[in-house]
Amino acid sequence: MHDVGLAAWFGGTLMGAVGLNGGTAKAANPQERLRLSSIGWAKWAPVQLGAIIIHGIGGVGLILGNKERLKNQSEARTNTGIKLVVTIAAGVASLYAGLLGAKIAKHADEGGAGVTEPDASASKELASVQQQQRVVQWVIPALTAVLIVLGAQQGEQQRPIAGFLDRFTH
Repeated sequence: MHDVGLAAWFGGTLMGAVGLNGGTAKAANPQERLRLSSIGWAKWAPVQLGAIIIHGIGGVGLILGNKERLKNQSEARTNTGIKLVVTIAAGVASLYAGLLGAKIAKHADEGGAGVTEPDASASKELASVQQQQRVVQWVIPALTAVLIVLGAQQGEQQRPIAGFLDRFTH
């Protein structure tokens, strides 16, 4: 659950930033750029929420299943703590991106040079929201990529050979 939820969260946000926003930015009509992107993100939102919840449930399960390891292995505790902080940051960024997306949708009739690039006639509010979304759309896949790396690191910490060698080096 933990890994599948994270994979969907990472992959969906990366595809959205690259494919959905990139593709709809090519629409001939500036109003269609924002409208179509907003529709796509609205369709993705429940899936993303489900992915985040599944990831969280899986994470709790891993913590409960590895209580002894976490108690005895400081590296695993450190990794788990860092993963928790990064997961919270990614969750907050996802929520913030959703709020920004809702504002963009409300201003879709203004159009845009791109989905996250305002055109010269954009209201100050739309331009500001688009500029923020231009950054946030990359923050989420970056943070979730860090979670993937930290998960891989934890997997390596569980390898039997590491425990075997620790007996001789400590």
